[in-house]
Amino acid sequence: MTEAPGSALVVELASDTQIRMTRMLNAPRALVFETLTKPEHIRQWWGPRSVTMVSCEVDLRVGGAWRFVQRDPDGGEYAFRGEYREISPPDRLTYTFEFEEMPGHVSVEDIFLTEAAGKTTLVNVVTYASREERDAVIESGMESGARESMDRLEELLHAVAGA
Repeated sequence: MTEAPGSALVVELASDTQIRMTRMLNAPRALVFETLTKPEHIRQWWGPRSVTMVSCEVDLRVGGAWRFVQRDPDGGEYAFRGEYREISPPDRLTYTFEFEEMPGHVSVEDIFLTEAAGKTTLVNVVTYASREERDAVIESGMESGARESMDRLEELLHAVAGA
């Protein structure tokens, strides 16, 4: 796990049950927080380019739920859901994450945003129930999907900031 050529995302195994992803974004953290939490923005960056987000529901409050449904080019749909646990704009967001095709495998994502000189460092720490779950996620190709999503987020931030 490391930084891939041409990508600013760094992926690390932080512990036996955690993955830490870090990315520097060229935007102020208030804008980054907004793009992480508003459906009109999430639709544009979350997931690989090859899929279309057909549903993006966000109830941004502690205890509120989120659910995203994506469609691949062959028409297959994939749903993801979770619940918000902590919302502290503009520097912290915590929620659960579950792929609906694998019920019961719930991780917790802690996102930390820090800003310096107009740029934001996003640190996403994902905690799994076991080392086996963490390793299965790594083996699933999650790293390349995360890189693509972060690239898309950077593109969206550039577009929104330039608007």
